[in-house]
Amino acid sequence: MTQDPNETTVPIPIDQALNSAQQAANSPESSPPASTASTDTADTADTADTADTADTQSPTDPQSLAQSSATMALGTIASRLTGMVRDIAIVAAIGFGVFGDTYSVANTVPNIIYILIAGGALNAIFIPQLVRHLEHDLDKGNEYADRLLTLVTLILLGVTFIVTIAAPLVIGIYGPRAWSAADVNSAVLFARFCLPQILFYGLFAMFSQVLNSRKKFTAPMFAPIVNNVVVVITALVFLSVVASKNPTTGTITAGQIALLGIGTTLGIAAQAAVLVPVMAKAGYTWRPRFDLRGQGLGKVRYLAGWTFLFVLTNQLSYIVVTRLAAKANVSAATDPQVISAGFTSYSRAYLLFMLPHSIVTVSIVTFLLPQMSRAVAAGRRSEVARDVGEGTLMASVIIVPACVALFLAGPKISAVLFGFGAATAQEASFVGVILQAFLIGLVPFTIFYVLLRGFYAFEDTKTPALINIGMNVVNVVAALTFYSIADAKWKVPALALGYSLSYVVTVPITWRILSKTTGALPTFDVIRSLVRMALASVFAGLAIWAVLRITGNLLGDARWAELIEILLALGVGGAIYIGFARAMRIEQIHEVTDLVRSRIQR
Repeated sequence: MTQDPNETTVPIPIDQALNSAQQAANSPESSPPASTASTDTADTADTADTADTADTQSPTDPQSLAQSSATMALGTIASRLTGMVRDIAIVAAIGFGVFGDTYSVANTVPNIIYILIAGGALNAIFIPQLVRHLEHDLDKGNEYADRLLTLVTLILLGVTFIVTIAAPLVIGIYGPRAWSAADVNSAVLFARFCLPQILFYGLFAMFSQVLNSRKKFTAPMFAPIVNNVVVVITALVFLSVVASKNPTTGTITAGQIALLGIGTTLGIAAQAAVLVPVMAKAGYTWRPRFDLRGQGLGKVRYLAGWTFLFVLTNQLSYIVVTRLAAKANVSAATDPQVISAGFTSYSRAYLLFMLPHSIVTVSIVTFLLPQMSRAVAAGRRSEVARDVGEGTLMASVIIVPACVALFLAGPKISAVLFGFGAATAQEASFVGVILQAFLIGLVPFTIFYVLLRGFYAFEDTKTPALINIGMNVVNVVAALTFYSIADAKWKVPALALGYSLSYVVTVPITWRILSKTTGALPTFDVIRSLVRMALASVFAGLAIWAVLRITGNLLGDARWAELIEILLALGVGGAIYIGFARAMRIEQIHEVTDLVRSRIQR
């Protein structure tokens, strides 16, 4: 189901452009989730220059790709770290129970609607079209960007107004029938305060795409820090004014709901606002233009139609999953033997699942898409195939070992992160179990993300839309099947497993189709490298498992002890992975480690 912008964050099939809006903003989303605002200003400016310089290098130079991706990853890491703090604060405030689900569903709906209306189209279409007009128009595409921004803003304003009025209907679609009247009222009130986020998600995504088309990649990666800081402050204030440690829909007041809802929305608004001066510095100032007819926007409308179908199928399956997850929590509330796990648990597990992807893959692909679009415009299809292969491997060299590490340490990590306030240690640890089910699909998820950008470089939105229909059919069938046969405790992990299965099934088909489009993807080279990465990760995984067992017996299960155990295990596992990867001559590990070493020396 993705992002934040970093990402509100829920498994919205990865293309929900969260990635601009969801992944960056919600870092996410927790909504799809999303550091430390003080990664010095000077350092930020320096990394921005590095990204811009690197982007002018050879388009097929892996070192250029690594350098630019690393620069963006710094911003994403900073955003994700503060996003993690944000999610810790939010979970401490709302817990994993039904009340927490009413907030999580209401706060996720704006992201879903934004993605449905415009998010997918912006990611698939905006960059290729902007690059085309940037290179061919005398004004470097400024007027075209003005009109496109104006059109999308008008659409989002209208949608925001309508859905805010229709908040009860919207919540009725995503909330389970098992919710009580108090639960529904809480969700509807949250939704009224959160739905204006639709407009701000769109503005953030559009501003980010304008900057990306001008080779300014860094600022959009750091902007979510502002959102995260605002939401953390909001959660802390909420904790200070709510008398009960475990708030419920029966004890919470309208004023407390307003505090949490308005504060969350202000964070998204601030995230978009900080990009305005950055665009001005990059030479672009948005001037609304309303002469929209006959200005070349017809092609955008055609392309957006297929993208809308893509996102619509995602959302139909997402409605099914959201309702099932929230329903599972209502059932858990009546059985003391079942750990509370519902939509909030599901979305936090997805947040952890998205963490390596958003730091590594999104950074790489953000750099690659404009580059691939230029190659297509120049008729160099073979370069697109090469970029897809290189992008897949550059991402996988980190994603594969991260998948193994998170699978083994996931329950401990989630316990350390979320076991505060209204959340119990058991509930927090169980998020890691849901995460394990998600991780089965992490590598296919990453590859699928890269492949989609290959289609979008060709301005082909029809093929991904048709592929996506099949993938979502698999997701829904698997979710319904696994949910129906799973015991009460395992229903939410069953939903995550169905999500993973849909990517496992879809990726080989998608790879074959794009290979025909580009001429030939480097299939053998990619498979060979992935096998090597997997073998190196197995050795690293054995080390992680051993360290966790040994240190767990020695240090116990106190929070500080588990944190030490995790850090030691990941450190040892990382060192062993790098050693085996170098021994197996995995080229991408050399590029990554050399880059890290050069930055440390700086």
